[in-house]
Amino acid sequence: MLTLASKLKRDEGVKTGRPPGGPSDSSHRVSIRDRLLIKEVAELEANLPSTCKASFPDENKLHHFQLAVSPDEGYYQSGTFHFEIDVPEAYNMVPPKVKCQTRIWHPNIAETGEICLSLLREHSIDGTGWAPTRTLKDVVWGLNSLFTDLLNFDDPLNIDAAEHHLRDKEDFRNKVQDYIKHYAR
Repeated sequence: MLTLASKLKRDEGVKTGRPPGGPSDSSHRVSIRDRLLIKEVAELEANLPSTCKASFPDENKLHHFQLAVSPDEGYYQSGTFHFEIDVPEAYNMVPPKVKCQTRIWHPNIAETGEICLSLLREHSIDGTGWAPTRTLKDVVWGLNSLFTDLLNFDDPLNIDAAEHHLRDKEDFRNKVQDYIKHYAR
């Protein structure tokens, strides 16, 4: 398996003419974000949940990647849901920006892709929002959990989906399956 961290270190050595880990060229600067990402991407690759797959469209841009989540239980079991993750330059002081690319009927994900996940909030009243100690691994595991144990009908972003579940769980399940059939295969 190609590890992006090792590739970046190797490429850095080729660009500067120095072996990885050697003295740095003062004209070649790597942002703090990029240094954090090299470490975090390597950790992420080693610790992805079995229901997730990360992909990097441009292996030289670790700050932009995609995540596919294929839940193996619950309402969303038969679908694959795609997320786009952008890590801002101010990372790790601010959370990554995440958007669901797959249309979905979910109480915590709007049909337009916005996501309600407390750890992605820069500021939260309950203290569960973003903190500089969080990592990309936390984000991936949080997104994965939105389909199981973090599925929250009591504090919804998509109020219609939450109310639908409250009114008729079987019809809610049917609508979720219809969305999966049309958008998440």
